[in-house]
Amino acid sequence: MDGENKFEIYQENGKTAVNAYCEVPELKLEDFKAFEFAIKNRYWYQMFIDDLPIWGVVGEIDQNELFLYTHMKFDIGYNGHRIVDVNMTTEGKTALKQGDKIAFSYEVNWKPSTIKYEDRFDKYLDANFFQHRIHWFSIFNSFMMVIFLVGLVSMILMRTLRKDYARYAKDEEEMDMDRELGDEYGWKQVHGDVFRTPAHLLVFSSVLGTGYQLLVVTIAVILFTILGELYTERGSLLSTAIFVYAATSPINGYFGASIYSQSGGKKWIQQMLASVFLLPFVVCGTAFFINFIAIYYHASRAIPFGSMVAVTCIVLFIVLPLTLVGTVLGRNLAGQADHPCRVNAVPRPIPEKKWFMEPLVIVALGGILPFGSIFIEMYFIFTSFWAYKIYYVYGFMLLVFLILLVVTVCVTIVCTYFLLNAEDYSNSE
Repeated sequence: MDGENKFEIYQENGKTAVNAYCEVPELKLEDFKAFEFAIKNRYWYQMFIDDLPIWGVVGEIDQNELFLYTHMKFDIGYNGHRIVDVNMTTEGKTALKQGDKIAFSYEVNWKPSTIKYEDRFDKYLDANFFQHRIHWFSIFNSFMMVIFLVGLVSMILMRTLRKDYARYAKDEEEMDMDRELGDEYGWKQVHGDVFRTPAHLLVFSSVLGTGYQLLVVTIAVILFTILGELYTERGSLLSTAIFVYAATSPINGYFGASIYSQSGGKKWIQQMLASVFLLPFVVCGTAFFINFIAIYYHASRAIPFGSMVAVTCIVLFIVLPLTLVGTVLGRNLAGQADHPCRVNAVPRPIPEKKWFMEPLVIVALGGILPFGSIFIEMYFIFTSFWAYKIYYVYGFMLLVFLILLVVTVCVTIVCTYFLLNAEDYSNSE
């Protein structure tokens, strides 16, 4: 549409002023169809005044006739020199007809308010939704799952391993006889192969180092959000996540390089570069691709090109040097292998196993319990995105994340034991 779109909101002794900010001399067919589609599909828009969100509808259908709202009335509450409350009312109901002249206008009413600046976001927090009894019940359900799972894992492993240790406690003659009769089975058969160098050591160590870093970043960002209420300012949560990720880059380099060196890796520079660019390439590559599409379609939410260049510079000039520091420390401080048993010179052949003992099947089944412990919380998180609600219960998120860690550790122990018991050491790293 032709015309200049400009808002000028300023305080003028509490007076109300009506200003025209956009005018369409003649509604063209293309613009008419765009408005028609938006009204029929109940489109609405969102704006921000001093980081406070406001919403409005494009128009409505009344008696099978399309109407467009052309006037916006802003009621802004202030306390001292700060804005503490914003409301918007859509008015100016105008029939939508092709070829008509349409003028958009707005007015601003300033009102004193007793709302404190630190409490101005309270009206946007939907306590009835996020603190519903279902939310509390899901936390309790996940907590009971953790207790049950930890108890089950402890009981199974202790009873099973106790029998295995009892076999090892026999005197030497009985052990020799058992070996001749082939009495050894399960994980005891592969104790000399479990510490063998993984097939894809460079990728394995890079993923492991990135995982350690993401664990620290997630916990740190959640704690910062709880303490600093980062949800009250747009972009502050993302900026904090980027800052914490860059600052914790030595963790990635340290753990990735230590595992790589312990396994006998020699190409440590390639391993460091893989650790640096693994996650940024996947995340930023996907985000930049989607953002270029948004720029092509002139979307208002498109990230400016300068911001993409800034993120790239952060990776190259901050993440890369810090990861190098962590890599050097990891290679020199924790790069010596300290395995409890020696690795056999000749790899043991892996026997055939039943279909349900295949690694892919175990991975798929093992992911059910971790997902079950967080799916209710994921519902609230995604609903906050889709319904434009402000997610603020980060205490719940921290508790659910800790539950997820415990469940994942227990499931990993069980899955690893199953693989080793099937004498498959190649997928138990």
